[in-house]
Amino acid sequence: MAAYREHISVSGLCGVAYGVTAVYLMDFTPTQGILAGVLTWIAGMLPDLDSDTGKPIREVFSLLAASAPFVMMHHLLEWGRNDPEKVMLFAVLMYAGIRYGLASFLSKISVHRGMFHSVPALFIAAELTFLAYKSDSIMVRTLMAGGVGIGFFSHLLLDEIYSVQWNGIRIRLNKAAGSAIKLIGKNFAANALTYGLLFFLTYLSLMKIGLIEPPEINNIKIPVQQAIESVPERH
Repeated sequence: MAAYREHISVSGLCGVAYGVTAVYLMDFTPTQGILAGVLTWIAGMLPDLDSDTGKPIREVFSLLAASAPFVMMHHLLEWGRNDPEKVMLFAVLMYAGIRYGLASFLSKISVHRGMFHSVPALFIAAELTFLAYKSDSIMVRTLMAGGVGIGFFSHLLLDEIYSVQWNGIRIRLNKAAGSAIKLIGKNFAANALTYGLLFFLTYLSLMKIGLIEPPEINNIKIPVQQAIESVPERH
C-alpha cells in the first residue's frame, strides 16, 4: 500500500500536468486550469476517507472540508442572495459538517479498502463534482469532474502497484492486491448502496448534459385535485 506522502505527490504531479494540458491544449482559462489541477490533487486522497483514524485522515478531511465551499461558492452566493454574512455562515457550516459530521459518520460505517477503493466510487466522486460545480458550460463542469476522476484513479493505481512485491526476478502479490481497482466488494449492502448512488448520479448527470429528458411533471395532477375536479358543481 502506498503511503500518504506518495499519494499526494503523485496526485499533485497529475494535477500540474492536467492543469497545464487544460490551458495550453484545451483552451481553458488559466484560472480554470489551476482549479482543475487543485481538484486533481485533492482527489488523489479521497479513497482514504475510509482509513483508520490518524494524522493523514485528519488532514484529508480538513482539506476536503476547506475545498468544498470553494467548489460550491456559486451555489452559496445563490443561497445567500449575495449577502456576505449568509455566504460566510453557509461556508462555515459546510466546513464543520464535513470536517466533523461526515468524518465521524464515515468512521463508524466504513472499512478500509472497502467500496471507497473502487471504480464505482471513482465515478461517484467525478459525477458529484460535475453536478456540484456551478457553470453554464458543460465543458468546464466536465473539466473539473475529469480532474477528480484522474486524481482518484492515481490513488487506486498506486495502491495496486505497491501490492506487487519483487523478490529478485520473482513477483509476489500481497494480500491487498486487487482491493483498490475493483468493481464490487465483499459486503452486499455496501455494493448495493454504491451502485444505487452511482446510477442515480449518472441519471442526473445525463439530464444535465441533455442526453436524457427530465420527467414532465406539469401535466401530472394530484389525485386529490383530480377527485375535486370530478365532483359535479351544484346549481
